[in-house]
Amino acid sequence: MVTRTLRAQAIRLLARREYARAELEARLVGAGADLAEVRSALDDLGAQGLLSDQRFARAVVGQKAGHYSRRSIAGGLKAKGVAASDIDDALREADLDDDAALTSLWQRRFGQVPANDREKARQVRYLQARGFSVSAILKLLRDPPQ
Repeated sequence: MVTRTLRAQAIRLLARREYARAELEARLVGAGADLAEVRSALDDLGAQGLLSDQRFARAVVGQKAGHYSRRSIAGGLKAKGVAASDIDDALREADLDDDAALTSLWQRRFGQVPANDREKARQVRYLQARGFSVSAILKLLRDPPQ
């Protein structure tokens, strides 16, 4: 009986958005469920195709592409407990280009060269928070696209 309720709870969560297996497991165990029962229920959901780390990784990469660097996206997925092979596959399928993403994000967000050091620092912090390297950011600001 508990497993059926646990399964229903997991399905309700998955109906809202994709979850990584480890993320969903932590959420259900944190709500007081038994770890063995949670793993059993998640195994069943995985076997039925309702829970997939590959699908979760593709969804996250698709959502964050153009707004975050490859490194940042990969780090976020790793923190959610997604396997490195699933992360690599999702990033390879998306064929992300960090330089193009950096340029596009900078143009959307700022669009002009910083007028002073304070504005430059603000732009660098913003782009760095999205996982882009300082060297790539400074190169962009030295020679901005027209």
